This record gives sequence, C-alpha cells and structure tokens, in this order.
Amino acid sequence: MSVEHIQKSVNGVIAYLKENPEDAISTSPPITAVMESGLRCRAVGDKGQSIVTDMPEAVGGDGSAPSPGWLSRAALATCDATRIALRAAELGIELDTLEVTTDSVDDDRGLFGVDPSVRAGSLSLRTRVKIGAAGVSEKVLWEIVDYAVTHSPVADGCRRETPSTLEVTIA
Repeated sequence: MSVEHIQKSVNGVIAYLKENPEDAISTSPPITAVMESGLRCRAVGDKGQSIVTDMPEAVGGDGSAPSPGWLSRAALATCDATRIALRAAELGIELDTLEVTTDSVDDDRGLFGVDPSVRAGSLSLRTRVKIGAAGVSEKVLWEIVDYAVTHSPVADGCRRETPSTLEVTIA
C-alpha cells in the first residue's frame, strides 16, 4: 500500500471517530486456545486465524513453536512498528527504514510460583526502534515514534494495568 492510501484511510477513520465517538468502543472477537498435546496449544479466532504455541523442552514442551511469551513480545514489536508506520503515513512521510526490536527481563520463579514476591510477568520490557526517512529531521522521526508508542494498543496493555475479569467453567 502507498503512503497516500494509508494516509487517506487513517485520516478517514480519524474524521469518522471525531464525528461518531459512540462508534469508537467495540468488543474484540473472541480467541479460543485449546491444548493439543503436552504443552502445545492452538489459538483460533472467529475467522479461522490461528497460531500455535509450545514451551521449551526444559520445561516439558517440545519446543515446536514459539512460546506465549515470545508471541507477546512479537505482538509488542509488530504493534509498535505498525503504529509508527501509521503515524508516519498520517503525516505523509514515507519511511525508508523501520525496525522494532523488543526484549524483556524475566524471572522464572514467578512463572513457577517458586517465590510469591516475584511476579509472573516480565520484570521489564525494552523496545528499540530503528527509523529513517530521506529528508525528514531526527526531531520529526522522534516525534513520530513517541506519538506512536504512546498510542500503540499492545504497548499500552504492557505498560499499564488493564481491568480484567476471569470466568471459570468446570467441565
């Protein structure tokens, strides 16, 4: 897709949401995860999209697919990259380079409940962005990245607590 096409689409959505704020809130389609065998798990969306996860051999998996934590970091990297590209296009800027890398510091004692004072999730996340656009100043590129990561849904979910509920059915 061209920058002009993305720019027109983004600006159309922004204009629509400004005029129709009641349409901005929606419920996402469900995703259902089912254990296939061992620690191999398949998640399927409402349109048949699917991903498979597995855990490393060291914890009893087969290592046949990425772990859920890997997919979480991949979701963060791809969401940030997409949001940066959207913001650049919104401003009419064609990026020559865009690469987003994420990593985390984790303490497996939280995952396995070894120490109740250690959280199960990552202790910290790091996002590194490599960005470039011919004729665009560093200041503008920094502003694009800053705006984008502030408005990245996955980054927002990683950086602040989101109210959640848990429902359990015993079969």
